[in-house]
Amino acid sequence: MKVVAKRKITILGDGAWGTALALILNDNGYNVTVWSPFPENLTVIKQKRENVLFLPGVKLPEEIKWTSSCEQAVQNAEIIVIAIPSKYIRSTLAKFHGIVSPSCILVSATKGLDPQTYKRMTEVIGELLNCQAIAAISGPSHAQEVARKIPTAVVVASSDINLAGELQRIFSNSYFRVYSSDDVAGVEFGGAFKNVIAVAVGISDGIGFGHNTSAALITRGLAEITRLGCALGAKPATFAGLSGVGDLIVTCTSGLSRNWTAGKKIGSGVPVRQLMSQTKVAVEGVWNCKTVLELARKVNVETPITEHVYAVIYEGMEPAKAVKSLMSRPLKQELQNLKFTIS
Repeated sequence: MKVVAKRKITILGDGAWGTALALILNDNGYNVTVWSPFPENLTVIKQKRENVLFLPGVKLPEEIKWTSSCEQAVQNAEIIVIAIPSKYIRSTLAKFHGIVSPSCILVSATKGLDPQTYKRMTEVIGELLNCQAIAAISGPSHAQEVARKIPTAVVVASSDINLAGELQRIFSNSYFRVYSSDDVAGVEFGGAFKNVIAVAVGISDGIGFGHNTSAALITRGLAEITRLGCALGAKPATFAGLSGVGDLIVTCTSGLSRNWTAGKKIGSGVPVRQLMSQTKVAVEGVWNCKTVLELARKVNVETPITEHVYAVIYEGMEPAKAVKSLMSRPLKQELQNLKFTIS
């Protein structure tokens, strides 16, 4: 009987999300390798079969391979999933330049924008690794829950809808349902912009405001995200889907959310500089709010929530004053010109 070799899929990034994706793909029968920039973390993982630093409490199967060698990680890989914080995407992928096969499929699992160029992650990844088959995966998916096989649904997007369909089948299983889309811009913008809104909601909760305030911020945040995303070429319906409102809700309402947690600490009085110097995990909303605001100004789109998050983080505005400023803005008609179609 002929033995068919399993397809090799490599995850770049040993954080919580990269580890959770490795678990999904291992469950689905693939040959999974995870690359880590931290050899010392790999030593602990191999000894304890647990990612104590980034995903504690989840046992890791022996089948998943771990390496800090760039060459070993990408050798014979047919699919490479990038789960690296946006802040480090360029410096990290520079290590892989010239050693990734041009025929390799690349999947961005990073939610953020390039602070240098304002480009989306798939655009940056494509340029740095010189591959044509690229997709993005996003949606409501806290790594801690996914790793414990708690059901969720996400979306994978590619300009090649056939590629999106192929990846949909590769990632889907009984606890991780994947939809497909051809709106890469919408899926990536939703994933990047919602983090800023989550910081805003966290700040509100940290001050001590209630559920009404949170709901108002989430709703107006969705309007803000949609307005900016559409101005940048995304489809409005995408923001009513999993990578838009779905991801926004979970990021703004869960204690597992790094962005909401950071915002809550800021709202409760923790200085931003102290907070960011102490955290060991990516807080994309804090990193990206400046980039999102600059991008919005570039295309002349009003983003009041983002503006006030920026003012709190980078200009020292008191959180309570930021909320008061938002509430005293000129009265307007609610957004009515966007039509959403969901299938």
